[in-house]
Amino acid sequence: MAGGTGRTWWAACVMGAMLVPTLTACTSGAESERAAPGSVQSVSTVRRAQLESGGTARWAVDALPATLNAYQFEADAVTDRVAGAVLPSLFTLDAEGRPQLNTDYLRSAEITEREPRQRVVYTLNPKARWSDGTPVGADDFLAQWKALNGEDKDYWSARNVGYDRIGKVRKGPEAHQVEVTFTRPYADWKSLFTPLYPRAVTGDPDVFNDGARTELPVSGGPFEVADVDGEAGTVTLARNDAWWGDAALLDELVLAAVPRGERRAALAAGDLDIAEVSPQDADRITAARHEPAARHTAAAPAPDADGAAGDPADSGAADPGAADDGKRRTEAVPSAAEALDDLARARLAGDEVEVAAEQYRAAHAAAQHARERQYATREEADREAMGDLVVHRAYDASWTQLTLNGTSPALADERVRWAVARAIDRDALAEAVHAPADLPVRPLGNHLRTLGQAGYQDNSAALGDAGAESASALLDEAGWREGGPTADAKPGTAAAAPLNAAGPAAAQSAALLRQSAAARRAAGDEQAAAETERRADDAERRAASLARSAAEAAAVPPRAKDGTPLELRLVLPDGAEAEPLRATARRVAAMLATVGIRAVTEEVDAARFFEGHVATGDFDLALFSWPATAYPATDARPLFAKPRTLPGGTLRVEQNYARVGTDYVDQLLDQAAGELDEKEYDALLDRADARIWAAAGSVPLYQRPQLVAVRDTLAGVGAFGLETPRYQDIGHRR
Repeated sequence: MAGGTGRTWWAACVMGAMLVPTLTACTSGAESERAAPGSVQSVSTVRRAQLESGGTARWAVDALPATLNAYQFEADAVTDRVAGAVLPSLFTLDAEGRPQLNTDYLRSAEITEREPRQRVVYTLNPKARWSDGTPVGADDFLAQWKALNGEDKDYWSARNVGYDRIGKVRKGPEAHQVEVTFTRPYADWKSLFTPLYPRAVTGDPDVFNDGARTELPVSGGPFEVADVDGEAGTVTLARNDAWWGDAALLDELVLAAVPRGERRAALAAGDLDIAEVSPQDADRITAARHEPAARHTAAAPAPDADGAAGDPADSGAADPGAADDGKRRTEAVPSAAEALDDLARARLAGDEVEVAAEQYRAAHAAAQHARERQYATREEADREAMGDLVVHRAYDASWTQLTLNGTSPALADERVRWAVARAIDRDALAEAVHAPADLPVRPLGNHLRTLGQAGYQDNSAALGDAGAESASALLDEAGWREGGPTADAKPGTAAAAPLNAAGPAAAQSAALLRQSAAARRAAGDEQAAAETERRADDAERRAASLARSAAEAAAVPPRAKDGTPLELRLVLPDGAEAEPLRATARRVAAMLATVGIRAVTEEVDAARFFEGHVATGDFDLALFSWPATAYPATDARPLFAKPRTLPGGTLRVEQNYARVGTDYVDQLLDQAAGELDEKEYDALLDRADARIWAAAGSVPLYQRPQLVAVRDTLAGVGAFGLETPRYQDIGHRR
């Protein structure tokens, strides 16, 4: 997990790759709606002196946190966001995911001894105090270690990794120092004590388990929890006047639970100031800010050109405003409908028919004119309402991957897993997601680190030669023959169906973009026109690619072995939020169909997707996402540890839902966790990642777009990627 809080990866993982990462400090620099180089982050940044003190900012979240204790199973991304604003973080992450000393709390933190035991001495900022005036000190460290090391079963903590390697916590040799001695070397020691809770929470199991779910007794950050309103769906963070660092610029930061499909309307109405939005909503917001008025001349209602730039299959939930727009347009033309009904009911002849028809044509023309005028007026109002929003675009700090269940009959054969992994065109999948979001197209090539992260290396070559030819050879070797068991088995046709629908949609997107480019060029905005033309070119290439894939998928029948077709269940969550994931699944199914693998997609209740299917092994293939982490040796180990059979025959898989692992991967990750030399640490992780690729239990695909709309009066916020924010630097411009 990006923030290194120590909660379970199960709790951190979210369907559809929708995770809000821990955020980052803001520094002065140029402001832009376009992604930063490499798309690591895009943040509106100015100097604090250019911002005013006061005011409120409302930030959309998916739901209220189930707990304010980041070390409990129910903790989620919103829990982390609250903790980041109100509690001490000893180390924060920079844009490349590297831990950095947080000088608001620490003067220094260093390994003072390696033999016979690793010893770390933290020198605290003497100004660091809880909001009740109590100094932050060794007692807080001691209480947190005892609560999280796993020895006291009265504490319901998510896990004890890292804390279980500590043998002693005590006051240091000098004032304001804390000394931590480890029983075993621990490379990821900087992940510990972040966030740091007061001993009033960690010193009492009842408060830790129940009390801290809904309130925190004190604050140790620039904000404090002022109110949690379940009915209103808000968490209000107020400025902490006892904070010793740079004062929070905002009076209040309100986290508001707003469904993603409702966020564009809430932004336009002024009810939100910061919100992660879908690609189509992001494009509509950008168009409202920059597109010339010529684009909004009255015309028959049609999809917004920029909003339709991506394949609709990738755009997520349907635009909720579209249904309302259609309803309003229908109500605006009752005269046309009535005239048509009158004409249908009438038994007219001769000139009566002509008169009635003329009346109908006149009524229809008037209604059409009124509809176009109303649509243009509404579009103009919508454009004006969103004209003060900026969209920041970057890669999200989570990664979408395909999990292959190694215990399913066909996938127990590693050759079939290799074939599945090699048949998937990861570049094409990344393009389908990144291009509509206007991000550089880059598939993910690492299980342990993400794009732009320090130490990232693409190790996908360890899987072997990619492509249909290589995949087909592996299936032949495994005994799965072409031709299928019966003449009527035609999975290729089924797999091609969604592509046959998506191809024309992508072509329509390209046509709409061409119209938008022409309007921008007519208005004299040549740069914007050229950019829109580029996106139209991309859309046309996607349309052509989809058409080719559909033809290939339809042409190949399923393979079979001993009369059984090679059919795999690809399980997915239902609901609008997971539609982008299902769009990827349709593409994956079509790619597999080209080599004779039938992937049958099955939508299940989103609330039961993990518990009822992924965790229990009730799937062959599954698509979901994991959060990125700055501490992969610790946080990624449960995902790839070799499953162990417990007494009684139960298989302990931790979070390795592929149920595929090796002793060697375990050894490499264990060595990395205890390796204090950074270069050797990186080398061990790369070797482990290459072995994970070779096992073919999980195939990384891409990082989803993180598109954050921010009111242009605000600075210090945007698409942060891996970096940790300075919440005190979020503020309104003077």
